[in-house]
Amino acid sequence: MSELETPLVPARMLNEFVYCPRLAILEWVDGEFAPSADTVEGTVRHAAVDRPGSRVRLRAQKSSEETPAANSFVKQIRSVELSDPELGLVAKIDLIELDGDRVQPVDVKKGKRPHIEQGAYDPERVQVCAQGLLLRRHGHRCDSGVIYFAGSNERVEVPFDDELIALTMSKLAELRATAAGGIMPPPLEDSPKCVRCSLAPICLPDEMRFLREPSPPPRLLIPAADHAFPMYVQQPGSVVRKSGDILQVFDGDEKLGEMRTREVSQLVLMGRVSATEAVYRELLGQGKPIVHLSGGGWLHGVTDGLPHANVRLRQQQFRIADDAERCLEIARRIVVAKLSNQRTFLRRNGSEEISSEVLNGIRNSARAAGRASNLGELRGHEGMGGRLYFSRFAALLRQSEFRERFDQEGRNRRPPRDPVNALLSFAYSMLTREWVTVCRAVGFDPYLGFYHAARYNRPSLALDLLEAFRPICADSTVVRAINNGELGPSDFVERMGAVNLTDAGRRNFLRSFEQRLAQEIVHPVFGYRLSYRRVFEVEARLLARHLLGEVPFYEPMTTR
Repeated sequence: MSELETPLVPARMLNEFVYCPRLAILEWVDGEFAPSADTVEGTVRHAAVDRPGSRVRLRAQKSSEETPAANSFVKQIRSVELSDPELGLVAKIDLIELDGDRVQPVDVKKGKRPHIEQGAYDPERVQVCAQGLLLRRHGHRCDSGVIYFAGSNERVEVPFDDELIALTMSKLAELRATAAGGIMPPPLEDSPKCVRCSLAPICLPDEMRFLREPSPPPRLLIPAADHAFPMYVQQPGSVVRKSGDILQVFDGDEKLGEMRTREVSQLVLMGRVSATEAVYRELLGQGKPIVHLSGGGWLHGVTDGLPHANVRLRQQQFRIADDAERCLEIARRIVVAKLSNQRTFLRRNGSEEISSEVLNGIRNSARAAGRASNLGELRGHEGMGGRLYFSRFAALLRQSEFRERFDQEGRNRRPPRDPVNALLSFAYSMLTREWVTVCRAVGFDPYLGFYHAARYNRPSLALDLLEAFRPICADSTVVRAINNGELGPSDFVERMGAVNLTDAGRRNFLRSFEQRLAQEIVHPVFGYRLSYRRVFEVEARLLARHLLGEVPFYEPMTTR
């Protein structure tokens, strides 16, 4: 990237770079952002000074020996944006104080003033210094700035001395060089900064270190609970509307249900269902996708905002997809993980009808898959293990109506000819939808995979990544829904040899499927608890780190 092509550096990103170089590159270059309690509180604190052009009196500040009180009648200008191409900086200054021909920027921080010699840490001092340098470039006399800590209602004056200016300019040059060179700084090592960082689930600092050196175990930096879930709408002819911060589903004048937008992770429209323009604007503005499925669950498309900003990841994805050896390496691990999870699922949930011969056969297929010399051979070992797996799948089912028909029919699809195969096909469609949205959220192109060949309208990468989770998320949901009596023969309809779920049956199964994805497990590698839906995101991000050269290998999750 040439000097002219490098965009202006926001002063806020300079703050982040001094605090953590990796955080700045993730946010500024890769376009990653995740809200947290701290970021939301910071937004609220800034709201009072975010009205451009206002002129008001400063409220009285606390004073101390270290932080003298401000003049209560000094003139202020709020929310001023300045930039300078030669300096390579842009900043939105919270407040500018004017006293004759002298000005000083005031940067508002939500927390309390730290009790250190300089009154503030380097990231905040560098940020306000960058704002001061911009004011100087615009012809103003600016010898110092102020950091206002809203948490303690205290001001810290920051003199713009030669040492601080040199630090600011050197960090600015370093940030520009890092961004222009496509360099991703390494994660911090066991840093307390990571614990409160909203991007920790994206950065995965402890997980990456643990994969290189498995000691000590990672800290739980990922939220333990999910507070947003997919909203499914499948009533034919229904419409999703927005009322304030609530999404409401109407069939004519009858309201069928509602959810708050903050509780919705994605809107899933199944069949002949529509949504108003206001719903699209609201969800796309919040970065939440709208998924379009057929009535039977086939994925038609996803509506979301602009593509993920992480172009570097997609470039590397395309490069590796053209490298047969790298594709084979990733594909082998995917198939081995899938067969291992199938074997574990049979062993855990089967009875004495699951013979050691079948279990050993699946294990041998997994071992052979790990040594496959090409994708054709790999698919052969996967098919052999899969046939053994489904040959004993009926032994997991307790309801004879389901068990007997599947035992006779075996695995079939397009169309499924018995209720169990109808459920498996629907579960795999739902799992595909979930992985497509995960791939897009991380920055991948979901249609270019490493194991499944690229074909028209097939999300090959999503299919790659879901393989290891077919038995533990999809198959397990099918078995549980049948054995717990959540679904019965009346939940299916058969026409011309094809079996499909009724509307009521789909609702019941979707409820069971969502419960499975929300279930918390102990991660078999990292040792902390998280839901399966969070596991999906971790898996996708670890694959991204592998493609970008930060993790030596990609190993899909296998259950013990």
